[in-house]
Amino acid sequence: MVVLTLFFEVFNNVFLYYAMFLFVSYLLIAVLSTSELKAYIDRNKYFRYKTIRSYKIVPSVSIIAPSYNEEESIVENIRSLLSLHYPKVEVIIVNDGSKDNSLQKVIDSYELENVDYAFNETIETAKVRGVYKSLNKAYSNLIFVDKENGGKADALNAGINISRSDLFLAIDVDCIIEPDAILRMVKPFLEEEGNKRVIASGGVIRVANSCDVKDGRIVKVRYPKNIWAKFQVLEYFRAFTLGRMAWSRINGLLIISGAFGMFDKKLAIEAGGYDTSTVGEDLELVVRMRKYMHRVKKEKYKIAFIPDPLCWTEVPSTVKVLARQRNRWTRGSIDTVLKHRDMYLNPRYGRIGMVSFPYWVLFEWFAPILETLGIIYFIVALILGMVDYQIFFLLLLFVFSFSLAFSSLAVFYETYFFNRYKGATFLLKIVLIAMAEMIIFHPMNVFFSLKGNFDYFFRKNKKGWGVMTRTGFGDKPAGESSVQPNE
Repeated sequence: MVVLTLFFEVFNNVFLYYAMFLFVSYLLIAVLSTSELKAYIDRNKYFRYKTIRSYKIVPSVSIIAPSYNEEESIVENIRSLLSLHYPKVEVIIVNDGSKDNSLQKVIDSYELENVDYAFNETIETAKVRGVYKSLNKAYSNLIFVDKENGGKADALNAGINISRSDLFLAIDVDCIIEPDAILRMVKPFLEEEGNKRVIASGGVIRVANSCDVKDGRIVKVRYPKNIWAKFQVLEYFRAFTLGRMAWSRINGLLIISGAFGMFDKKLAIEAGGYDTSTVGEDLELVVRMRKYMHRVKKEKYKIAFIPDPLCWTEVPSTVKVLARQRNRWTRGSIDTVLKHRDMYLNPRYGRIGMVSFPYWVLFEWFAPILETLGIIYFIVALILGMVDYQIFFLLLLFVFSFSLAFSSLAVFYETYFFNRYKGATFLLKIVLIAMAEMIIFHPMNVFFSLKGNFDYFFRKNKKGWGVMTRTGFGDKPAGESSVQPNE
């Protein structure tokens, strides 16, 4: 009995201190994100981004968009990318071994022809079968690359090899980009305050499900009809408006979304390009570039983050597809952490090694595992009659209230600063979703994460993406996503 009592006492202390640390970190995130948002708004409220187009010297940008089996929407997606506002931009579409009619549709629509295009294969990739340029001068900045299948990371590397620009913007081809997105993403590279070299910039991703789309543009933002997409709207508010803004404040960002991220091309190449052996290539590249700046370049640097909603993407609308996505995110995170475990609590890497990396391990990787152990512990304690119900319900009320308050803060900032979702009806719906999240969506994510851990350590195919499907924007037909299967 003494041993059992000691066991419960140890577990109580572990969970208590872990929970306290977690809540304190959330409070710090709220404070830091508030400070960074205010600083961003104050710094940019009088700035006119269109003036960047008149600058005599601006960095050139390559938009690199991997594509796989996108024949239903590829022509419209390319047209949307070609219409983005920026003086020095080339659009590189990388057809990663598509099995459908994507190549021929683009050739016919944009008058393409196979050309002898000189480029250095700085980063090794699957074989490039052809590079296509348009006979029509209106599409002179379009480059279409046809290559053998190698996966998304491999396709991005091929685009980097083809690119002749200073910066590259990695996006998902089926995303909808705001017209001035490049101007906003480039601005941090033009400023580079305090002798800190900007090596990358990221932007906010928003949910496009149920929005009205015309000619590759969001013409009316609507709150999704699908219940799972509703949860993800709230999740994205917290992750981007609060989480990434806070980490940006202390220059501690470890990830830029693979759907929308701009990088210094020269540095990305020096760091080795995208890692084709992982499904978390976006996280892994950012971590490796940071490591490279500390170990090799030994320069002051920063990763910028733009809080304006610049990119809209369709999120999973079924449990099956959502499970695959979260499983992949978990496996990618674990893979990156283990590949760069030498950074963990290593003062050589500054706040990245001492703060960002440990936080990622403790509260991103371990959180669902510890939460599950806590549930098991509670069930055992309940069976043994060792639960104080009064304390339990008080703690439960505190956790629920804290979670609701944190989500409400994210919704408030989104509504106050950006106001893309209109009306009191939206606010009522999303508050109800925030209340339902703890008992519906959060437990699902915990389970998906546990499954990702199991698959990473006990299944052979750690690189598998799974077949991801999308329903399409508006009335577009359903089809496969731009995920490459690494055949």
